[in-house]
Amino acid sequence: MTARLDLFHPDREPEAAPGRYAPSPTGRLHLGNLRTALIAWRSARDRGARFLVRIEDIDTGRSRDEWIEVQLEELRQIGVDWDGEPVRQSERHDLYREALSKLEADGLLYECFCTRAEIREAASAPHGELPEGAYPGTCRELTEAERAGRRAAGRPPALRVRAAGARVGFDDHLCGRVEKTLDDFVVRRNDGDFAYNLAVTVDDADQGIGEVLRGADLLDTTPRQLWLYDRLGLAAPARFSHVPLMLGEDGERLAKRHGAITLEERIEAGESPASVRRELFDSADR
Repeated sequence: MTARLDLFHPDREPEAAPGRYAPSPTGRLHLGNLRTALIAWRSARDRGARFLVRIEDIDTGRSRDEWIEVQLEELRQIGVDWDGEPVRQSERHDLYREALSKLEADGLLYECFCTRAEIREAASAPHGELPEGAYPGTCRELTEAERAGRRAAGRPPALRVRAAGARVGFDDHLCGRVEKTLDDFVVRRNDGDFAYNLAVTVDDADQGIGEVLRGADLLDTTPRQLWLYDRLGLAAPARFSHVPLMLGEDGERLAKRHGAITLEERIEAGESPASVRRELFDSADR
């Protein structure tokens, strides 16, 4: 029998708790990113709440400092303002280590030495209640001798949680009911970087975020984060809202093949930031 969590309370409004936008500094923001930022900003301001910006630069392989001010300026150009100074995940490692220490103390972590190829092969086999492609726990019960042997072979471990096939459900403000059976997901990668699900959970709780409003491509990550809120003893945001992705004329997710998809490109084509802002709001209201 799997555990069931349901941490979302539709009758519990976020009231004046802050909203947020959390870009990753890996390049310019495309129009879909900017639309999500505008929707999140408007939602917070309509509630009379503070609006925060958090720089999700925890992926050291892809994040670049030079993109931070570029992205902040793009937000300013379309009229998004925020309260206080943006915080950076790269400066919050102590919080993530503390969260890992709690999970470890509760016996909820184990080292995983699997390569991506091994994970793909293992995930292709049927595993009962786990969804297709889920990690089946290959390294979950390794002995200390087996772990030592893998380390000696130069295979650095990631850290996974023992989710035990927990069934987690919540009601998304825009997408409706979502339920998912969890596999043992990664909370620290084998390169030492903290994983997105751990960092975003700790950050949103620490900043007292009332509504998490982000793209629908992140909808499936929310049950993992709700599981972490529960296991870490943290208060989950009152509301999750996952907005539909912005699509190109061909109905596919917005990409470079669709032409001018950044604010810079639109300005170079003769449009003003104000006209782009109107277009993004119009597309959000449809």
